Amino acid sequence: MKDHVLTATPAIYSFTKASFLTTLSRWLMIAGLIILAGCASTPKKKPLPPAAQAQINELRTIPLPERLPIPVKGIKAYQLKDTWGAARSQGRRHEGIDIMAERGTKVLSATTGIVVDMRNNNLGGKVIWIAGPAGSYHYYAHLDKHKRGLNVGDRVKKGQVIGYVGNTGNARGGSPHLHYGIYLSGKGRGAVNPFLYLFRS
Repeated sequence: MKDHVLTATPAIYSFTKASFLTTLSRWLMIAGLIILAGCASTPKKKPLPPAAQAQINELRTIPLPERLPIPVKGIKAYQLKDTWGAARSQGRRHEGIDIMAERGTKVLSATTGIVVDMRNNNLGGKVIWIAGPAGSYHYYAHLDKHKRGLNVGDRVKKGQVIGYVGNTGNARGGSPHLHYGIYLSGKGRGAVNPFLYLFRS
């Protein structure tokens, strides 16, 4: 009887080890697929062409106007609400203004500038970053879609269509709107209240 126990033990051990390795390989495969899916939904930032970088440097010498046009077609100043600084999830504060409009309404560049980033991420959904005058960066988020043919490195004019209002990202399930942000110290740094620039328009 003792011999049978001793001979059975290695078989159980090898079966358990094989099951563990099979399960581990399955989990690694699933993790790999998740990572690939994440990469597909959030493309890497494309490097700017030298000519575009030169234009950004030129734009830095131009002052940022005190009044900017509302970057959603058909929206008037009296329709705006100052949502700057409002509480957001995970202890964040709202670094921009939400401009409510129907899905598909044209989003317009508030300034002349260079498109420095276009992507799809979990927070802002479909977004566009544009480098504007005086080293400013302008952030357009929750877009339903980008303007077809628009690419990183393109120069845009004030009032040019760059996308369309939606509710992508963490706005999914809510009312369509444009989140518009202005940063004066570089992309994602030195946020200022866009309402102060738009309510005068």
